Amino acid sequence: MAFSSVGLSKPLVDNLASLGYEQMTPIQAQSLPAIIAGNDVIAQAKTGSGKTAAFGLGLLNKLDVKRFRIQTMVLCPTRELADQVAKELRKLARGIHNIKILTLCGGVPMGPQIGSLEHGAHIIVGTPGRIVDHLERGRLHLDDLTTLVLDEADRMLEMGFSAALDTILDYTPLQRQTLLFSATFPKQIEQMAKDIMVTPVTVKVASTHDTHSIEQHFYQVADNHARLAALKLLLLKHRPESAVVFCNMRRETQEVADTLAAAGFSVLELNGDLEQRDRDQTLIQFANKSASILVATDVAARGLDIDALDLVVNYQLAYDSEVHIHRIGRTGRAGAKGQALSLYTESEAHKLVALEDTLGITIDSEALPTPADVSMTPPEPVMITIHVDAGKKQKIRPGDILGALTGENGIAGSDVGKIQVTDYRSYVAVRRSVAKVAVNKISKGKLKGRTCRAWLMNN
Repeated sequence: MAFSSVGLSKPLVDNLASLGYEQMTPIQAQSLPAIIAGNDVIAQAKTGSGKTAAFGLGLLNKLDVKRFRIQTMVLCPTRELADQVAKELRKLARGIHNIKILTLCGGVPMGPQIGSLEHGAHIIVGTPGRIVDHLERGRLHLDDLTTLVLDEADRMLEMGFSAALDTILDYTPLQRQTLLFSATFPKQIEQMAKDIMVTPVTVKVASTHDTHSIEQHFYQVADNHARLAALKLLLLKHRPESAVVFCNMRRETQEVADTLAAAGFSVLELNGDLEQRDRDQTLIQFANKSASILVATDVAARGLDIDALDLVVNYQLAYDSEVHIHRIGRTGRAGAKGQALSLYTESEAHKLVALEDTLGITIDSEALPTPADVSMTPPEPVMITIHVDAGKKQKIRPGDILGALTGENGIAGSDVGKIQVTDYRSYVAVRRSVAKVAVNKISKGKLKGRTCRAWLMNN
């Protein structure tokens, strides 16, 4: 189905063509006509389904750019997601002149946000806590709001934003269009939709990956001590370049990560206790293959979009089948064959029945590998990350870092991996074999005419 068939404005259609967007994804084809028609919409869609363009095109089509008032607000659970959404909206809005999209998130200084709010905006993208702060201090006014988008609504509730969402809703006009996007639909979301929406159109799109392309294995263990031992053996057998281990509880992520690190694995943990900067650095190291294993809770890992994930391990079975499907769907993407391993005790075995029904498979417990079957030395990641103490504010670009590394007596371009530049810091992955040379090239050379500190990040 073509974008031109749903009544989008010509500037939006022309811009989509220039971006190479021709055919709609299933979530876009099903939700966009209802959004453009002005209906409230409940859409079940996961990361990677094209949901941001679905609501983004709808709200941009409706926007009156001549009215310099806040007309749309998009609420997201995390700063990473809010940044991604704002970036996508700006890309979609390239054909609309003088549009202002402002991001308001926690974990960053308040001052610049206050200044930006004084200058006004058309669209606000933000996290609930920071939005409430601005509203209650009278810096943010939503009297002219016509569209409210709740992105990853289930995750916002999981993260404890229920009260913040109630507060925000009190500041929004009753006459508005509400769009609710969620990967899962627990009862709390159903109730929320009833409370805040008017005769919504419901859209549900099948997962963008086929769980049948994912090879699943289930292993019964006696207790938690045996569970840890089993996890180590499975990781030693499969030796993944990139794996996520899912725990149900926050405290377990630390216990599992510490145990694996003590056994020599390259491992990072991701949970809700991490400061934003630590979270950012963890995700960067994992995404650029400087660490092999990420131990995470479902809440912390939501929105995590890592290419070519070799393996997913359910340290415990998820609380429900839909979450299990969401977890394992992170492997086996883009036609690749994925692998998912699940550990469970006898007390968790009842969950297998629901999984069999949902997945349409028969689950049999398999025998774990023995120490004799595997090499007991964990593999070391091929890459390591260099932290550079300069970023966008110092006018640093990825090309500057690549040039510094590969210049005279430098390393080969093929030894350089992902480069990420943030406001005040930059991160570059290089092969471990050339790590010392690479650090010296940056710290003893110059970037944009200035000397920068650089060091290796160890996990």
